[in-house]
Amino acid sequence: MTPAEIIEPELSQTAQSLREQDKPFAFATIVRTVGSTAAKPGAKALLAADGTILEGWLGGGCARGAVKRGTTLALSTGEPQLISVAPEEFLAAIGVEPGTEQDGVTYARNGCPSKGTVDIFIEPCLPMPELIILGQSPVAKALLQLAPQFQWSITASDDGTVLAQTNRRRFVVIATQGQGDLSALRAALSVKAVHACFVGSTRKFAALSEKLVGEGADPTGVAQIKAPAGLDIHAVTPEEIALSILAELVRFRRAPVAESPGA
Repeated sequence: MTPAEIIEPELSQTAQSLREQDKPFAFATIVRTVGSTAAKPGAKALLAADGTILEGWLGGGCARGAVKRGTTLALSTGEPQLISVAPEEFLAAIGVEPGTEQDGVTYARNGCPSKGTVDIFIEPCLPMPELIILGQSPVAKALLQLAPQFQWSITASDDGTVLAQTNRRRFVVIATQGQGDLSALRAALSVKAVHACFVGSTRKFAALSEKLVGEGADPTGVAQIKAPAGLDIHAVTPEEIALSILAELVRFRRAPVAESPGA
């Protein structure tokens, strides 16, 4: 829980409700003002995915468009945004156009008569990513133990049955290791995943891929499954292999959302 949620009970309650529904949202905080502005530094709001203010207050309508655009960008990239809504004269004086991003600040025009400047920090809050682990192999069991320590929501399946699609970003690890490989791969192909990987050799996966395509599976989807799973850290034990897989998943998880395959 962030300090903003502790200070504002309404924000905390609404944020908790959105989390329980796996819905993305954002916090916005006014961090600086110059001149005449309705809202002052410290004012906060909770924003829906489309930038609509659900709780809190950020002043009048002068910054509303910029806040909506900033919220959409923050949630699409997973990166916080700092927006400066300033009068046209100020933007001209520093040589930037509305919409320009410079030194980590995105500038927007304030067309209100007050002619004040408002700097707003927008922090995205995305649902916890879901790691779908298919199989009961030692590597699968090691992942079940290790992954929750790094804030992953876990879905484990023995027979390839996967829960219905959610709003979470989904990652799939096929760790069947000879026990139901094809059925697990079929299940993985049915999931809209950011990243999917197979615990096994390149040669084994090639043979299984040929069978899947022969059954009518989409060759492009099959080719997007990475094999072998994990980063090459010369892992040997199930625990080391699980660590290499988790490291690879973290790399994809921390990449900008808009650039992640399948996002």
